[in-house]
Amino acid sequence: MAAMLGRDEDPVGALSGRVSLASTSHRSLVGASKSFRDVFMPQTDEVFGRSERREEDDMELRWAAIERLPTFDRLRKGMLPQTSANGKIELEDIDLTRLEPKDKKHLMEMILSFVEEDNEKFLRDLRERTDRVGIEVPKIEVRYENISVEGDVRSASRALPTLFNVTLNTLESILGFFHLLPSKRKKIQILKDISGIVKPSRMTLLLGPPSSGKTTLLQALAGKLDDTLQMSGRITYCGHEFREFVPQKTCAYISQHDLHFGEMTVREILDFSGRCLGVGSRYQLMSELSRREKEEGIKPDPKIDAFMKSIAISGQETSLVTDYVLKILGLDICADILAGDVMRRGISGGQKKRLTTGEMLVGPARALFMDEISTGLDSSTTFQICKFMRQLVHISDVTMIISLLQPAPETFELFDDIILLSEGQIVYQGPRDNVLEFFEYFGFQCPERKGVADFLQEVTSKKDQEQYWNKREQPYNYVSVSDFSSGFSTFHTGQKLTSEFRVPYDKAKTHSAALVTQKYGISNWELFKACFDREWLLMKRNSFVYVFKTVQITIMSLITMTVYLRTEMHVGTVRDGQKFYGAMFFSLINVMFNGLAELAFTVMRLPVFYKQRDFLFYPPWAFALPAWLLKIPLSLIESGIWIGLTYYTIGFAPSAARFFRQLLAYFCVNQMALSLFRFLGAIGRTEVISNSIGTFTLLIVFTLGGFIIAKDDIRPWMTWAYYMSPMMYGQTAIVMNEFLDERWSSPNYDTRINAKTVGEVLLKSRGFFTEPYWFWICIVALLGFSLLFNLFYILALMYLNPLGNSKATVVEEGKDKQKGENRGTEGSVVELNSSSNKGPKRGMVLPFQPLSLAFNNVNYYVDMPSEMKAQGVEGDRLQLLRDVGGAFRPGILTALVGVSGAGKTTLMDVLAGRKTGGYIEGSISISGYPKNQTTFARVSGYCEQNDIHSPHVTVYESLIYSAWLRLSTDIDIKTRELFVEEVMELVELKPLRNSIVGLPGVDGLSTEQRKRLTIAVELVANPSIIFMDEPTSGLDARAAAIVMRTVRNTVDTGRTVVCTIHQPSIDIFESFDELLLMKRGGQVIYAGSLGHHSQKLVEYFEAVEGVPKINDGYNPATWMLDVTTPSMESQMSLDFAQIFSNSSLYRRNQELIKDLSTPPPGSKDVYFKTKYAQSFSTQTKACFWKQYWSYWRHPQYNAIRFLMTVVIGVLFGLIFWQIGTKTENEQDLNNFFGAMYAAVLFLGALNAATVQPAIAIERTVFYREKAAGMYSAIPYAISQVAVEIMYNTIQTGVYTLILYSMIGCNWTMAKFLWFYYYMLTSFIYFTLYGMMLMALTPNYQIAGICMSFFLSLWNLFSGFLIPRPQIPIWWRWYYWATPVAWTLYGLITSQVGDKDSMVHISGIGDIDLKTLLKEGFGFEHDFLPVVAVVHIAWILLFLFVFAYGIKFLNFQRR
Repeated sequence: MAAMLGRDEDPVGALSGRVSLASTSHRSLVGASKSFRDVFMPQTDEVFGRSERREEDDMELRWAAIERLPTFDRLRKGMLPQTSANGKIELEDIDLTRLEPKDKKHLMEMILSFVEEDNEKFLRDLRERTDRVGIEVPKIEVRYENISVEGDVRSASRALPTLFNVTLNTLESILGFFHLLPSKRKKIQILKDISGIVKPSRMTLLLGPPSSGKTTLLQALAGKLDDTLQMSGRITYCGHEFREFVPQKTCAYISQHDLHFGEMTVREILDFSGRCLGVGSRYQLMSELSRREKEEGIKPDPKIDAFMKSIAISGQETSLVTDYVLKILGLDICADILAGDVMRRGISGGQKKRLTTGEMLVGPARALFMDEISTGLDSSTTFQICKFMRQLVHISDVTMIISLLQPAPETFELFDDIILLSEGQIVYQGPRDNVLEFFEYFGFQCPERKGVADFLQEVTSKKDQEQYWNKREQPYNYVSVSDFSSGFSTFHTGQKLTSEFRVPYDKAKTHSAALVTQKYGISNWELFKACFDREWLLMKRNSFVYVFKTVQITIMSLITMTVYLRTEMHVGTVRDGQKFYGAMFFSLINVMFNGLAELAFTVMRLPVFYKQRDFLFYPPWAFALPAWLLKIPLSLIESGIWIGLTYYTIGFAPSAARFFRQLLAYFCVNQMALSLFRFLGAIGRTEVISNSIGTFTLLIVFTLGGFIIAKDDIRPWMTWAYYMSPMMYGQTAIVMNEFLDERWSSPNYDTRINAKTVGEVLLKSRGFFTEPYWFWICIVALLGFSLLFNLFYILALMYLNPLGNSKATVVEEGKDKQKGENRGTEGSVVELNSSSNKGPKRGMVLPFQPLSLAFNNVNYYVDMPSEMKAQGVEGDRLQLLRDVGGAFRPGILTALVGVSGAGKTTLMDVLAGRKTGGYIEGSISISGYPKNQTTFARVSGYCEQNDIHSPHVTVYESLIYSAWLRLSTDIDIKTRELFVEEVMELVELKPLRNSIVGLPGVDGLSTEQRKRLTIAVELVANPSIIFMDEPTSGLDARAAAIVMRTVRNTVDTGRTVVCTIHQPSIDIFESFDELLLMKRGGQVIYAGSLGHHSQKLVEYFEAVEGVPKINDGYNPATWMLDVTTPSMESQMSLDFAQIFSNSSLYRRNQELIKDLSTPPPGSKDVYFKTKYAQSFSTQTKACFWKQYWSYWRHPQYNAIRFLMTVVIGVLFGLIFWQIGTKTENEQDLNNFFGAMYAAVLFLGALNAATVQPAIAIERTVFYREKAAGMYSAIPYAISQVAVEIMYNTIQTGVYTLILYSMIGCNWTMAKFLWFYYYMLTSFIYFTLYGMMLMALTPNYQIAGICMSFFLSLWNLFSGFLIPRPQIPIWWRWYYWATPVAWTLYGLITSQVGDKDSMVHISGIGDIDLKTLLKEGFGFEHDFLPVVAVVHIAWILLFLFVFAYGIKFLNFQRR
């Protein structure tokens, strides 16, 4: 698109001799010699000539009328063929800003009816149109000189993120910041002094093995280098350095990581991107083009004219550029399908990758840097996309570098230049034609039937280099990367490059529109509108959450009004006022807590925001403002519901003015809360951290709100914090609004309090203000906080970057380790090269039973997606697989191939029993017996496409864990460990043995390392049947070769292996024995043997009439996909599925299926005595072992947990300093009760909130492991709970010591142990409660909403806001069903329940403490043992529900 798309500069000033056309300026021209009618209408007989001339004259008049319009209107009018009322097609003038979707579709079909053939002609037409009138296209030449990039790394032992290491590293960093300690980090060189020139109109391929620095180079060229890396050297665009223009708008970097909003459709994502990136200089180009054509009397092709005018109009919600990009990337078939995410079904991985590419192509950038855009794509699709990119580069003079992992030979041939990178050095840069000559110059030759790209990536590798040595008369010596690099400077291509560098780029030649100096593509108002529209769309797509929240607040208000029913709410005395205090505080908590979902939403949207912010889609304020403004009506609705349902039913002051003032106060509190949570989400950036910070902030805000502890009882040094708490202003506003009403104006007779009325007594007793004007001060303060938090939110979005970064693991090369590593490598190469009939077989030697798998007439349906129904597609079901049949046999390696969306993964999921939804028909048998999923899981392995592993364990631990649980009990520990070592050697994971796995795209292993781990995890299970979904996707040629050799060795031991494969090189494709080929729609079009050099496959398709013959040396896999595309089918009027079903091959296949579906004589069905390979106790032990290490290495969760525990303990200690010994009056007792209430509820809630994201990540891994039959859900649940209890025990110990000593409780052993016991059991049940909700809900956002709902109930019935004797009789049962109520009962009674002192009560006098506790609160000291036992019961209940939820509920949608 770049070429169609103009620059962000105004080129008109430079248009006297040249005008810019950015890479999307499609140019096409039909000269004046052709009339409009010639373009659309066929030639007809002379008989009709006269009427035709009349129509032609009419068209000429219409065109003349358009040309007479002012420029602004003229560029919005075009002529397109429309079907008139009488059925004739006529050219009509239309407003291009109001094109209907059907008009756009019609126009695109006219321009690109067969996209593979028409795209080049279309681009040439666009280019010719501008060339015709002498408009010049801007070009960009990129130079990089002496670029070196280095980063900091820790040594391997200190790099593991254990709690100990993180604490040490943090202390070191703090000391290092103040220069008190030298840095212990080591420097690692990523790029080493590289130089080169990237020229326009030439498409450059960037090749190199993993960790060679490809991504770093592309990011450096695009001005997007990570802040943690240090770069030296110089990068220029047309001689200009980065500071002279805006590199993010001049070029586009297309990342490896696919980050999109799962709730948006493909078209919506591209439209939004195109809208924000703007039209560049297309508008100026069109106005100049139109002016020149008018002067020269040239009439353009109406189609091309309409297209160019349409894409030149800025700020459109949807653009033709989107339609064009959808078409060339093959995304038009899924344009209206949601992108999808972890828990929402959407487009396939390959389609998501193309969407990431399209997102930048719709913009006007003239330099494109594409990072591994083919991951997950089949070779045919990759070839098509690269072909379109080549056309764009050559016709529109774009500058482009594309990094590919495994380019097929035909894709490789499309490129003009090659940059070969290895170990951070450039080995070769120059024309593709000279690259083999360069290596021959060193004595290395590329063999026949070997892809050149694969050869280039392997020839620099120490392990693979020798096989390519060609100078047989000379002994081979390893040629290092440095030798190649220095040798390049003496090679003629290198010398030519050096001579070009000597001549600096002439800045005067730079086109004024080539480099962009404006930061954003459209005006601020348009950016705001675009972000506002998107936010509204996302809110609609997440409407369930907002409806859920509204229902929740409605239910809570109904409960509240029945607890504080006006018949029970008496007015006039100080004691009556206490109950109103409880009702108002609880209302405030609810209105505030209802904003907590905003925290999860903010964190969820940040990754996409950071990507779009860095690409300058929009400024942070444009992202933040719509989120604020669109929540205002929601705040009003929620506050309105609460006040409407509770105000009069509870019996607050019966005055309309006070009703609306309370509504205003609640609305302001809700707005402040939403702003606060958004800000905290942007500060925390990850679920765990933001939850911790959010709960901690709430704790401070609530405790200092004036209710839990009165202002006068806060220590003087903490008073400032009281005035800083936004909650205080909300609390003050609503209590003043109530207690200054006339109802509370009866005189005060208590001489100790200086107040005239009972209302003032109530306010002064807790330190609130009594002057009426303070109400409005509080309202202004709340609005001020709301503004302030929104401002801080915008600042956080501007200046903070995502936490964690994708740094590949660096292998520590100690001397001892190096020796061992070399030894391992030699063994590995020997093993990998051994074939099935030579030499002894090491590896895969454990006993197993060879099994075949046959399936026939397999159909798979899903419910018709609502988006497709909206498009008018009829039917209730969508069929994804159609009568699929085949057979997989032991010792035979089968490839499952098809274009993206053909149903390969779907078929695998169906066969492996991994589908969680949909409708399956057909027969599947294992060695002749019907498939039983329980036993099948034991004998099969499934390498999934998305590599799911526990992020906080090491590579070795992942493998040991898999082998431990999946190998049979008769294999001893030593054999098991040897077997794991063997597999690690096979897949070359030994150097990464102690590397942490990490989360994809965040930290830990790189994509290809993660892929090899996925394969190894299944191989160590010693399965009989292995399914591999895209085992080579995301790998470079060398890594793919290693993986395929491993797979081949596995097959040669007699196992049944099936692989789906996207981009097989010739040698990888021909390592397969059989092929099952599918076409889009889920139909089989070939099932059978490949033959030597794919001969049988080629013969089969060449026998079909109309299919073009394969060229010599062409990849059969690519050829096969090319000749069976839907467009080829329609061109040749063929249906390959029909041809296959009528072929002899199909009949042979059916015979084989029939044969394998019958049990052999004397055979037995696969049977195991137990469902799982290991006993219950071993499963529990293994799960505990993994969870133990996972928790130890999860500092974001556990370090934050302990830090918060200490901070909260100290803060509470300061706020409630030494109040434990004071029980002189009622307020002292209230303060102590408040201290216990806050101490339990807030840290408990923090535990419940922070455990959920941690459980959510592990749950995804659990789904994979459970499907693999590794363990039962119960041992998993028990082990996870056991680890949590271990951390809770330590956490409670720290918390109790701090709190107990600072609050000033009695230091007797019994009281201390009771305090510790109740604290510990409450923290355990809170944590289990969070885990339980996570097990019962689809994601942690909904779990968070459910949690806040029930915590509100626990809060209400805890006995603090309203003591048990005052709770209406119809709700008293829920007091006993509230865990927090039991904990507070235990804590208060154990600490003060045995005292005999007297307490002064306002309006009543002195009363015995025991009597007060029994009559006022319902607490009895003798009941303590029962309370202790009930705590154990709560823990067991939550554990049981958690285990039940994990066992029976599966929220994964497959």
